Amino acid sequence: MTRKIVTGVDSSQTALRAAAKAAEVAEGFGAELHVISAYSTRGADSYQPPVQNRGEGSLTENAYRQLTERLAGAAQQVAESVAEALRESHPSLTIQAYAAQGTPADALLRTAEELEADTIVVGNKHVQGVARILGSVARKVASEATCDLYIVNTTQR
Repeated sequence: MTRKIVTGVDSSQTALRAAAKAAEVAEGFGAELHVISAYSTRGADSYQPPVQNRGEGSLTENAYRQLTERLAGAAQQVAESVAEALRESHPSLTIQAYAAQGTPADALLRTAEELEADTIVVGNKHVQGVARILGSVARKVASEATCDLYIVNTTQR
């Protein structure tokens, strides 16, 4: 029996379509839905504010921490916004929202493993064309997931 489903979101329409399908599947199985939004500190890692006393607790360390907190906060807001919309259309469904550090695929895989999720739901946003060669979230998750995977057709028809 499916108990926990994890889906990843950003602010795109395709992510919202995949999340809506994840909610339908979770409701059908009586499962919990865990909505995550990934954030990366790659850009923050290269951030160098003006030099002022670069010791412990320095401006650089504090600025990096603040920047990382803002990135995490923005990701949490995205996850919460999607979760709130899903709660309106699926009031009986238990939905949790999280920010998760890392690339979208890595964040999904790690969160699913930590939660011992039964299923990951992703969209097929970048599964066509050149992205198939370069890789995509769905492709990476499909190759590394230790649980079931549901790939939602999110392309417009």
